[in-house]
Amino acid sequence: MNIKHLVYFRELAHTQHMSQAAENLGISQPTLSYSIDNLEKQLGVPLFEHEGRNIKLSRFGEIYLKFVTRGLDEIQRGDAILEQLLNVNEGNIRMGFTYTLGQKLIPETLSAFQKKADTENISFELFQGNTNELLDSLLKEKFDFVLSSKIDELNGVPIKNKLNFLPIIQQEIMLAVPADHPLAQQDSVELKDIADEPLIAFAKTDHMRTLIDEIFTNAGIVPNIKYEVEEDHTLTGFVQFHQGIALVPNLPQLDQTKVKLLHIKNNQVVHQIYMVLKNNRFLTPSVSRFQNFLTDFCKQNYKHQHKLL
Repeated sequence: MNIKHLVYFRELAHTQHMSQAAENLGISQPTLSYSIDNLEKQLGVPLFEHEGRNIKLSRFGEIYLKFVTRGLDEIQRGDAILEQLLNVNEGNIRMGFTYTLGQKLIPETLSAFQKKADTENISFELFQGNTNELLDSLLKEKFDFVLSSKIDELNGVPIKNKLNFLPIIQQEIMLAVPADHPLAQQDSVELKDIADEPLIAFAKTDHMRTLIDEIFTNAGIVPNIKYEVEEDHTLTGFVQFHQGIALVPNLPQLDQTKVKLLHIKNNQVVHQIYMVLKNNRFLTPSVSRFQNFLTDFCKQNYKHQHKLL
């Protein structure tokens, strides 16, 4: 069924005047007549009744008009939404990111992006979680893209050919100690200074645990692990109440009157953050625009200045 024939039918039903409808549609009267005849043949019912030179809707036409009107309205709405999605200056961006990135990188880049011209009609939906949760949702196409760590498997299933990991920024790993700890007055420490202290560690299933283990291995230290937890702020909570010290990603908004963050001397291990995309997924121009902005922002404000997040 030709959608143009439905548009012609709706216009003729409204005017119930062949020449007027043809003029409104910008087509010839024979073209309009042919289209209506063709539509009636396909449906097997008369849509109009002819009374001399006048026409009016038949009872079949009155019923059909209601459905045609609703259907064409929905198609027009769909066209408008697609037009918006394909506009680089409009649209909705669904972005997922790990918890620590919400302290600085995400609000910082969103603020800078919204100062650019023609961004007022671009909206964001933001989601936080751990790497496994975010990547699982990305595979289910709940997000446009994700900022997270890199993993090779998800729930025991390889994801190498399903997701594309693009390195975007590096995050410093720091030592968290209670504010009244003897080392808290220093800006940086060597790991040998805390080798015997109880450690609050990430759970073995967390990507950060692999990095923490590598740092201690490089320093030739076997850490004294007291508790294993899953989330950054839980680690710092245990540190605050003198349950141990912890190695954590940099937490810029942490209240350092309660927990002090110290640089680790001679440590080359950093937390690499990736922009993760699902392979072969169409991205709207506004999503691509923000991704390019985010990539350039990280290069200009961090990588080129040799700064870590």
